[in-house]
Amino acid sequence: MAADILVTGSCNMDLITYAPRLPLPGETIHGTRYVTGFGGKGSNQCVAAAKLGAKASMIAKVGNDAYGKEYIENFKALGIDTGHVTMTEDACTGVAPIVVGADGTNSIIIVPGANLHLTESDIDAASSLFQSAKVMLCQLEISPESTLCALRKAKGAGVFTIFNPAPAPQKELDTDFYKNVDIVCPNETEASTITGLEVTDVESAKVAVPHLLKMGCGIAIITLGKDGCVFASKEREEPCWVKGEKVNAVDTTGAGDAFAGALAFFFAKFPHLPLEEKLRRSCYVASDSVCREGTQKSYPYRRDLPEEIFA
Repeated sequence: MAADILVTGSCNMDLITYAPRLPLPGETIHGTRYVTGFGGKGSNQCVAAAKLGAKASMIAKVGNDAYGKEYIENFKALGIDTGHVTMTEDACTGVAPIVVGADGTNSIIIVPGANLHLTESDIDAASSLFQSAKVMLCQLEISPESTLCALRKAKGAGVFTIFNPAPAPQKELDTDFYKNVDIVCPNETEASTITGLEVTDVESAKVAVPHLLKMGCGIAIITLGKDGCVFASKEREEPCWVKGEKVNAVDTTGAGDAFAGALAFFFAKFPHLPLEEKLRRSCYVASDSVCREGTQKSYPYRRDLPEEIFA
């Protein structure tokens, strides 16, 4: 399948507990509800783009278990190419226990499992996908070596690359990461880790975003949740703020992935839109997603959004 968007990344099963608030360290509280759902930053971003109307392919690894089989079937139901979503006997499918408070805030622990068994050989085996894709997305829920392999392969094939350095890297990344990405797109926490600067709001993001740009990428974006995002580019080095949409948040889980998937969609399908407009529309999609519970199931289909978003 010739895909608009290729995602190399993770598949996790979300194990979600809803509670009045997040527990304090050492505290036990009663939850109100428990559900499971499909998650993982890579697959979230792939699903977000696919639901907007992109042809999407995924390179990923799941366990040969019930969750892994369910995962592949879910991709197929959404029209996502699974030719390079492979199973391993050596680890379980990744899981992510999540607690969601009544105010929509969340706390997440990731057990990567099979995700860390996605190797450079698996990526090499998917070479044909890199020849047709317009945009590739990567994150840091698979090994850094495999992520960098995918970025290099995409860049070598002339594919536009978006790197979401999430979760925040535990050690300094190889400088080749930034040299092989067109866009680096962390949230405020990740940007703080990468730049060594405290990023908490729009003004501090404006200070930090040029530091990301100097690392070698073409465009640097820091997402700020309800406050939208701040960006700068080689063509527009002065940091610029794109305001977020005001909504009543129900569940913020996966909103950053909705933004990244939407951004890939707009770069692939509306390449001539101004960058600021692509970002505004991506913020709109992310804001829409937090109005519903869950992760991938909260992401809107094209039919759910105003038609002017696609004009």
